Amino acid sequence: MSLARQDWLLREEAHRDRADALTAAHRDRATRAEKHPVWDFLFKYYSYKPAQLRRWHPGAGVELADAVDRLDWRWYSPGRSAGSAVPDAFAFGQEKAELAALIEKMLRRTASRPGQFGCFGLHEWAMVYRAEEHRHAVPLRLGQAGTDAVVENHDLRCTHFDAFRFFTPEAVPRNRTSLSRDEQPLFEQPGCLHAGMDLYKWATKLGPLIPGELLLDSFELARDIRLLDMQAAPYDLSAWDVVPVPIETPEGKAEYVRRQRIFADRGAALRAALLNAWLGDGAREAA
Repeated sequence: MSLARQDWLLREEAHRDRADALTAAHRDRATRAEKHPVWDFLFKYYSYKPAQLRRWHPGAGVELADAVDRLDWRWYSPGRSAGSAVPDAFAFGQEKAELAALIEKMLRRTASRPGQFGCFGLHEWAMVYRAEEHRHAVPLRLGQAGTDAVVENHDLRCTHFDAFRFFTPEAVPRNRTSLSRDEQPLFEQPGCLHAGMDLYKWATKLGPLIPGELLLDSFELARDIRLLDMQAAPYDLSAWDVVPVPIETPEGKAEYVRRQRIFADRGAALRAALLNAWLGDGAREAA
């Protein structure tokens, strides 16, 4: 596929406008050095700045006509026509073989599994279980004793290592499964909120191989999931107008699972789109 310069410049401009709209509030807070316990995570944990998010790419194998300047960009190669440039999946795979193998494994294996919907977002509660200091300097909705009681009255079923690794030492043995970095591909499953958020991480790491529109779609999913993640957390975030989803109640659990299933469906579509954009039709085959 080839895009004429006037066509890809229009897509690039639309992408920048959309990215700027998505990051406007964060950039405004940054000018005032104002922190936000919900939204800062999207830019600190994933280490992708608003300026990077607004950079548009066409995706692997899509040739940009009259784009000689992009030949200086990482993982771009000359196209078939003079002065053209194309994001090169082969070059990425050669330079980042280990990373490419990990991303493909995580995307394929997660897509192959059924979603699990019985965790109720208790990973955030496990991170403050019997702890004197907390990750966020805000009050707990139920106080420390009430928060600890919720953990003790539930079965911890976290399947995501990057959540599990922040459990307090007292919470670790309460989890149904002991998780490790090396075994992460064995347990990742599409019902997990963090597995859905991490689609944004994989998209950023694939860089120009992912169309800009798809990158922003994955950012929007991560943003929407992040809100539920913190609504279901034990923190009192009323100062930021965050309405809690009280997963310690039957009604809260039902609301959490309802939204969790919607996110799993959105994530499944994005997961397939990322693989297809990066590796083509063959990405639909099982690993």
